[in-house]
Amino acid sequence: MKINQNGFREYDARWLFEKDIDLEGITDLGKGLGTQIINHTKKTNPRVIVGQDYRSYSEKIKKALTEGLVSTGCNVEDVGLALSPMVYFAQFNLNSDAIAMVTASHNENGWTGVKMGIKKGLTHAPDEMKELKEITLEQKFINGNGEEKEIQNFQEIYKNDLIKKNKIKKKIKAVVACGNGTAGIFAPDILRGIGCDVIELDCNLDWTFPKYNPNPEDLQMLHAIAKAVEENKADIGFGFDGDGDRVGVIDDKGNEIFSDKIGLLIARSLSEKHKNSKFIVDVKSTGLYSNDKILNKNKCKTIYWKTGHSHIKRKVNNEKALAGFEKSGHFFFNQPLGYGYDDGINSAIQVCHLLDNQNKKISEIIEEIPKTYQSPTMSPYCKDEEKYLVVQNLINEIEQIKNKKIKIDDQEINEILTVNGIRFTFNDGSWGLIRASSNKPSLVVVTESPTSNERKIKIFKFIDELLQKTGKIGEYDQKI
Repeated sequence: MKINQNGFREYDARWLFEKDIDLEGITDLGKGLGTQIINHTKKTNPRVIVGQDYRSYSEKIKKALTEGLVSTGCNVEDVGLALSPMVYFAQFNLNSDAIAMVTASHNENGWTGVKMGIKKGLTHAPDEMKELKEITLEQKFINGNGEEKEIQNFQEIYKNDLIKKNKIKKKIKAVVACGNGTAGIFAPDILRGIGCDVIELDCNLDWTFPKYNPNPEDLQMLHAIAKAVEENKADIGFGFDGDGDRVGVIDDKGNEIFSDKIGLLIARSLSEKHKNSKFIVDVKSTGLYSNDKILNKNKCKTIYWKTGHSHIKRKVNNEKALAGFEKSGHFFFNQPLGYGYDDGINSAIQVCHLLDNQNKKISEIIEEIPKTYQSPTMSPYCKDEEKYLVVQNLINEIEQIKNKKIKIDDQEINEILTVNGIRFTFNDGSWGLIRASSNKPSLVVVTESPTSNERKIKIFKFIDELLQKTGKIGEYDQKI
């Protein structure tokens, strides 16, 4: 039996299959999760929804996980090939006690993982992951007799739920790119169903991901969508990740719009109808939310919070916020717009509503918010067992720079936020972020400047120099 303890991440579990975990290890994970669900729900036979993405090995991993769950007494209801948001939706629709989705999301081939949750609309928080890790590795399992059954045609139930309440009047021509991931059998159908004219790009399922990884932060994917938008004179381009809980957006001119700015456009539009609302955004997101004139006019409040889908949806839930936005493309819509969890297709639908409600192109709407120069999310390699300490040392170092009023590109640091890594902001509103990735052995670096592209680059160089000095940093996945 093989199960690497580092695979228990902050709010889900991810491993390189066979190298870091084998099928026996997965079964033990199922036993651990089943035990945890029974302990939390106080039920002998709690109902657990399971589903899996389209990777070649995901189905056998789901079977091994199910075996573990059933051995503890859980009654497993299998919805089959699914997106993460479809499994989250199933918990509401079928009123189950918990969920477990087998997916490695946007991670490269070879990775597997499980996203899980007990309370409706929420996935595991760090405390629950710690508890699960302990139960699993110490094999503190409950023995019971559960059952398993297949739920037929649930894909259609999920599709129809989104279609029936989101019809649009305008014929929006949309490029829909899925990077050969599982969203390919959902996103085109749903967007056609609400009234879009859909041009499909890499929507056939292929677990080898022959073109690029299905990841809406991947520049290769975004460039392919931009090309298709220009060639087809489309109104908008959408790119979905491997398990369909994120979306990336390309405008009608073929320009990438970072998801945090799409979030701001949606928040602005929603604030007109829903005054005094709260919005939650992650620390990687643009600083424009904090002093946006339309959000201020409509007396809306924005809270910056920890990056990570689990953290944001929990904060949206706790604060009873209308919506939450992450720079990575996870959007969370609470009632009446959604169930509080992240669904990339529902996010694309909200962008379609934005276009439907205004007689403007998306490139014209984006012009209405102040211009800023943003970097993509950049991830330098850093070992799992070292990354949190590296970040903590950098927090101390940057706090000293602030206290000593040392200038970077003629700017002093005037604000520091350490709710998740460190986000430091300069007098002119420019900022940089360094945090530890919650799902890979890497750090996360983002910079933004409302002043100039040069300043954005200089802040990145400042961060990179600090990182290189540690001697703990490997190659970046991409750089500016």
